Amino acid sequence: MFLVGLTGGIATGKSAVAGVFREHGIPVIDADAIARKVVEPGKPAWYKIKMEFGSDILLSTKQLDRAKLGDIIFNDVEKRKKLNAITHPDIYREIYWQTFKYFIQGYPFIVLELPLLFESGHMLNYLHKIIVVTCEEDLQLQRLMERTGFTESKAKLRIEAQMSLEKKADMANFVIENSGTERDTREQTIKVINVLKCSKYHWKLRFIVGFCCTVLLAGAYWLRNRSFKSLSATA
Repeated sequence: MFLVGLTGGIATGKSAVAGVFREHGIPVIDADAIARKVVEPGKPAWYKIKMEFGSDILLSTKQLDRAKLGDIIFNDVEKRKKLNAITHPDIYREIYWQTFKYFIQGYPFIVLELPLLFESGHMLNYLHKIIVVTCEEDLQLQRLMERTGFTESKAKLRIEAQMSLEKKADMANFVIENSGTERDTREQTIKVINVLKCSKYHWKLRFIVGFCCTVLLAGAYWLRNRSFKSLSATA
C-alpha cells in the first residue's frame, strides 16, 4: 500500500476532492477530523492546552473555544508553535494507527488529507504522491469569509499564515484547480484517481514487507529449533 497526500490552502476545496476519492472506494484519513477528536474535553491534549492557554479558551461546555484560540495563535507565531507541539504527536499517532488498519485490509493506496503537509513537513518522506488543490486567490478569500463569517482582514491573516498556493503547487505531483464548476473539479479528480489506480507501486511495497516478514519468521523458527536442540542435548 502506498500513501497519497492531499493538501492545499484553507478554503480551496480539499474536502470536496476528498469526497470524490471516498465515492470511488478509496479511504481518506482526515487530519482535521482527528485534530478535533484529540482535543475533546478530558483528552491529554485538552488538559495541556488548558494549562498552556488558560481556562479562558474554554466554552461553558468545556469544549475549546476555537474562535478565541484561533485569534490567539494566528496573531502569535510562537503560541501557534506551542499548540502544534501539543496536538501534533497525538494527531500523527492516530494517523499511523488508521494507516496500519487500512494496510491490513489490503487497500492498494489511501489518501491522507493533510492541510499543513508542507508547513509541518512531518509526513513528506512517507508519501508516494502529493495532490495540491488550488483556486484563485480572490475566490479563496471569498469562500473563507462566507464559510466562517470572518472579516476580510481576519480571513487574510489565516490565509497568509500558510504557505502560498503557488509554492505548494510547485511541489505537487498533481494539481487540481478548483476555481471552476463542481463538475470540472470532479473530472480532474477522477483523472488523478485513474492514474493512481494504474500504479503498481503498492506491489513493490507489499513484496518488501512480505520478504521482511518471511525473514523474521524464518529467523524465529531457526532460533526456536536451536533452543529446542540445546534443551534436548542437556536433558
